[in-house]
Amino acid sequence: GWSASGGGVGHNARNASNLADDGSCIHHAHRLAGTRPLLFFRDDGLSDLIGFRYSGWHADDAVTDLVVHLEGIAAQCDDLANAVVPIILDGENAWEYYPANGSYFLTALYQRLAEHPGLELTTFGALLNRQIEPTPLQQVPAGSWVYGTLSTWIGDADKNRAWDMLVDAKHCYDRVMASGTLRPEQQARAQRQLAICEGSDWCWWFGDYNPGETVTEFDRLYRRHLGNLYQFLGQEPPDYLSHPFSKGGGSPASGGTMRPGLPGGG
Repeated sequence: GWSASGGGVGHNARNASNLADDGSCIHHAHRLAGTRPLLFFRDDGLSDLIGFRYSGWHADDAVTDLVVHLEGIAAQCDDLANAVVPIILDGENAWEYYPANGSYFLTALYQRLAEHPGLELTTFGALLNRQIEPTPLQQVPAGSWVYGTLSTWIGDADKNRAWDMLVDAKHCYDRVMASGTLRPEQQARAQRQLAICEGSDWCWWFGDYNPGETVTEFDRLYRRHLGNLYQFLGQEPPDYLSHPFSKGGGSPASGGTMRPGLPGGG
């Protein structure tokens, strides 16, 4: 199998494994010692160009710029048999900012890459069947594709407050479920509701970074879902769930639906 994350995580992993980023080629697969999956760390700069910059460029100019970057990386990598340049976007969100939903850019890009003598399109899954030699890692520190940290989800006062509220609800859930007072169908409903509270990127939105209107909406929905969980458990929701806790006020690129891998948008 394989797994992928951001360039910041790769940088931290190489540092933790005493593999200094000294300007040599870092575009290749990795493998954590004692495990089997191949690990890929995206090129944050190239990914951010596609996600945040090229939407305002003429498609042909953007494609030429990207190909020039790729050619530069290829020239830097002596071991071309093992060189891989992972480009990973933040979901589907970039294309709505491109003319024709990215059709012009993508059509031109795939045509240029398909015709290029030194660049080959592939997928991570296809690389599993290739005899590539991954760079060994001793450690992979915790982090995400956003800046190589977890700061998009925790650390801000509002984000931390949201986690505290979820912890309170989970403690209540554990007590009630252990008490045996709920019927099986009630337990199933409460379990599903807990998954709703835990399973979404709620904390992505809280804090000053995102637009106020969006933060207000996610604040309201989050508190409603937590309140529903308490009710399904037969418990009175805490009074604090009646009061907003995050306001927002920022204006990030793409309205907050995406984050650049590098501070400043790549």
